[in-house]
Amino acid sequence: MAKPMTKAQLVAALADATGSDKKTAGAALDAIGAIITSEVSGGGAVTIPGVGKIYCRARPERMVRNPSTGDQIRKPADKVVKMTIAKALKDSVNS
Repeated sequence: MAKPMTKAQLVAALADATGSDKKTAGAALDAIGAIITSEVSGGGAVTIPGVGKIYCRARPERMVRNPSTGDQIRKPADKVVKMTIAKALKDSVNS
């Protein structure tokens, strides 16, 4: 499996693709991250065309097992961030 792209590599690729400098591309990437964080933490969802949809889902209270002891414990309700991948991205990876 290939190593994941680092933030520096992503900023450089974004700067090359848009024809801007790395400082502007880095600021744009940070702004996108902040917007996604604020929207999803507020209960909303963000759709990135061609990539997917990022959203927050509530999980109910449930019983879980402690793997080291085998004891059943009650886990309180919580929220988890999910991402549904766009069909176009799935198709490009699988073809």
